This record gives sequence, C-alpha cells and structure tokens, in this order.
Amino acid sequence: MTPSAPIRRVGIVFSGGPAPAANAVISAAAMNFLNCGVEVIGFLDGYECLEQCTPRCSMVEDEHYLRLRIDDVSGIRNRKDIILRTSRANPGKEIRSLEDLKDPAKNERLMSVYHGLESLEIDGLISIGGDDTLKTANYLYEMQMVVPGLRPISVIHLPKTIDNDYYGIDWTFGFTSAAHFAAMEIVNIGADAKSTKCWYVLEVMGRKAGWLTYAAGIAGEATRMISVEDVEDTWDLDAAAEEMVDLMFARAADHREYGVICVAEGLAERLPEDRRPHEVDSHGNSLLGSARIGDRLSAAMEEAYARRTGVQIKVRSKQIGYEARCASPVAFDILLGSQLGVGAYRALVREHLTGHMVSVRDQLQLVYVPFGDLIDPVTLRTRVRFIDTDSDFYRLARALEYGSADTCPVPPKDAT
Repeated sequence: MTPSAPIRRVGIVFSGGPAPAANAVISAAAMNFLNCGVEVIGFLDGYECLEQCTPRCSMVEDEHYLRLRIDDVSGIRNRKDIILRTSRANPGKEIRSLEDLKDPAKNERLMSVYHGLESLEIDGLISIGGDDTLKTANYLYEMQMVVPGLRPISVIHLPKTIDNDYYGIDWTFGFTSAAHFAAMEIVNIGADAKSTKCWYVLEVMGRKAGWLTYAAGIAGEATRMISVEDVEDTWDLDAAAEEMVDLMFARAADHREYGVICVAEGLAERLPEDRRPHEVDSHGNSLLGSARIGDRLSAAMEEAYARRTGVQIKVRSKQIGYEARCASPVAFDILLGSQLGVGAYRALVREHLTGHMVSVRDQLQLVYVPFGDLIDPVTLRTRVRFIDTDSDFYRLARALEYGSADTCPVPPKDAT
C-alpha cells in the first residue's frame, strides 16, 4: 500500500495495559510532529470510542479525543498515569484470516475505527501497545489493501509491554521500570522473610514468558526463580513443591531458615489440562493471574513439608502485577520510549513508511521492522518471545541462585 502523503494530521492511540514511560513515548512523538507543523490527535481510552464510529460519526473533542499541543505534552515524561488513558477494546476480535478483513460482518469494528480516523482526516496512525495491539495495527494496514475505495492511512506501531516478550526489539519500554519495582518488592519481602524466619512464594506478572520474573528475581536477589522456560512440556506442581522443600532443608542446614521463591504467572498454562485456567480476555488470552499459581505452589509446599517432617508451617504467597504497570519510569525507559516516539515521526514524515514497527538496536539506533516480519501471514498472530535457555541472560539467573555451581572454575579436561 502506498502511504498517504503528505502527512498533515496524525492520530495516536495507546491500547492495552499501562506501562511506565508511556507518556515519554506520546510526548516525544507529538512534539516532533507539532514542531514541523503536523496536527496531533490523541484518541482517548484506546480503541473504545473509535470502534463505535459510523461513516457519519461525529467525534467530540475532549470527550473522544484530545487535540494535543506543546503545553499538553511538555513535562509529562515522568508522569505515572497515561494522559490518553487506555482500554482493552479489541476491534479485530472477529478476524481470523485475511479473508475475514473483506467480510462486512467480521470487519465491522475495524471499519468503524477507519471511519473514526476518516472523520478527523487522519493521514497517519501511531499505534502504541502490546502484541494484541500490533495485530490490530496490522489488520488496519492489511484491510486497506483488500477493501476497495478506502483512502490510504499510514499505520506505524510502537512496541509496548512490561513483559518484554516482543519479537523485533530486545527491550520494551516499561519493562525495566516494572522489573525495578518488582525487585524492590522482593527486597522488602526478603527482609521480612529473614526477620521472621519464613518462606514466601511471589507470583510475578509477565504473561507467557519469564522475562519479568527473572529480571526482578536477579535484581531483588530471590532465592529461586521458576518460569515457563524451565519446563519442557507440563509443569508438575507437586514435584516442584518437593524440590522447593529440598531447598528449604538445604538452607536450614546452612542456618538460613527463610527464602523467597519467584514464579512466573505463565506457569499456569503449563499445568495439566484439568488444572489450567480456562477464562480468557477479549483477545483470547488466558487470564493467568486468576489461576493464582503462587498460592497453589505455597500450599503444595506446606503439604509436602508437613508430610516429610510432621511439622505444620506457613508458606506465604503474594502476587506482584498490576501495581508494576504504573510504577515510576526509570531513566532507561524514558530514553527508550522517547526514541521510539521520535522514530514514529521519522517513519511517517521522513521515511514515508506504513505497515512498520519502530524498533531500536545497539545504542538506541532506530530501525523499522515490517509487520510481515512480526506476524504469521496465515494465522495473523504474533509470536511470543521466550527467554533462550542457552543465553547468558538465562545463565545469569541460574548463576546467582542459592547453591549455584555455575561460577565455579572448571578444571581442564587433562587435569589430574
């Protein structure tokens, strides 16, 4: 699709869960467009209002969108709340294939979004969000090529997730801030555990991958970290509990009758079928937090400990999740988010791109990744980026756990 030109007015939509440094992204993008005379429309509440538009809809300023000015986006990079707010509205819910994009019964809400953009004469849309939001951005991009008569609107996506499970970029904005917040929680819980001689199981948000669990566990000095990357197929909760009791005995023998175990919420999907969560959100994703995998592991540890010793103990559990999404952004996330925002401006105005995601490499060098490199052309689904268990990041976590031998020197093979 040939991008619309010139870019006179852009729209910004932030969709999905919050993330620290969201405002840095919005601010940097808006400032660059405004400084070169391009109008900026910030849509409120994600796609919630846009997906209800009709061909003759009339969107109301300050109710459905904001006409952003320099004063609106100045001095906001460190704010915790998102100035445009957000929602889980999913206009592409009915889409399963490219053919569905032609079907009026299935593309109705996507066409509503398009009508909303058209009503304000938007030339380029900046989509900010996770992989579900990337799917929506791709639908809007692809739909314009299969539905005749649509004026081209350029679509650029900026990757956002505190889970860091995104293909096409090494680190997502918000991840480092969320990991820092969770790490400080682990530090505090660790101090409580040591002071009271008890054990905690902390369930850490992160969806299907373990990036947040491992980053927070490393920084917060957790005793043990367990994530989906540690499980080949099905996670045996009872066997894991027995292993954790072994760890409790080993530490007690070392006069350390306390510890903090971090588990990734994604382990819920690795449970046997009859124990997995089946409730899903509007995007079809499992509501992993509702499974309360931390509570299950702590209870199993109590049972295993009582069975092996005859002593009843309390293993405390706690979830770390939503509070991390609006934590104070750290400097790195503000730098990364700001550069992605600038990248959105360059992609549309200087590079004349559409159907691309803005990314960075090396020292925040901007790169532009085609949607086709990120999304399966048949299923239209994005892939989850797990931690590579052969990577040094994974080895770092293993090396810092209690009792690790990973850092011990290995003698030469011919040593006697």
